[in-house]
Amino acid sequence: MPEIVKTPIQVSLIRNNSFVKSILFLSMMILLAQWANAQPERKMVRSGNGAYEKGNYSEAEIKYRKGLEKNETSFNATFNLGNALYKQEKFEEAARQFNGASTLSTEKSLTAHDYHNLGNAYFKMQKFNECIEAYKNALRLNPKDDDTRYNLAYAQKILKEQEQNQQNEKNKDQQDNKKNDQNQKEQEQQNQQQQNQQQPKDQSGDARKPDQKISKEEAEQILEALKNNEKEIQKKLNKKEGQRIEVEKQW
Repeated sequence: MPEIVKTPIQVSLIRNNSFVKSILFLSMMILLAQWANAQPERKMVRSGNGAYEKGNYSEAEIKYRKGLEKNETSFNATFNLGNALYKQEKFEEAARQFNGASTLSTEKSLTAHDYHNLGNAYFKMQKFNECIEAYKNALRLNPKDDDTRYNLAYAQKILKEQEQNQQNEKNKDQQDNKKNDQNQKEQEQQNQQQQNQQQPKDQSGDARKPDQKISKEEAEQILEALKNNEKEIQKKLNKKEGQRIEVEKQW
């Protein structure tokens, strides 16, 4: 990966002013000191880039981290560290680095590139809402980025399909629950019918529970029927007593 370098700041000079010359000299000394301090960080970033280009992403990660030890606000080291982590499929850590890098650069093109890679990391983690928002942020900074626009459309398509599948699954569960409730209700009705068929019936053919109470009229009718049966039986016995019984002869 080529090293990302910020555009140098252009300084206009005011001539024929000793005070301005003194301020300019002091500013140059400060810039020189900052440049000297930045050299170890840039050296580590360049070394990390070399390892990255060779596919040695773990070694690149180490170099970028050392660069951040020298300058923790380095956009280059932070952004490239995110790329090295991404290549090692450490997507959550990569996303943290890209999020951090998004606040370290004032250049829209660099920040847009960072948001693009942040979207890629979220996509790998299947965090499609966050992924889509990152791509949108990248396009707000660089509307002409066709790669980001394509990734955004693809992520939106995946999210829509995912939501549709979830809705279909929810509808299926509701239908299954409704069907199970109906089957249970039908089974309860069948069980009740079988119980009714197995109950004992009285002489009139109506089902009657063993402990079911009868009315006074029904009790009198039953007693009257028993009395009539006894009278009929008594008549038959009396009739038989009047007949002569033949005895078999004994030879």
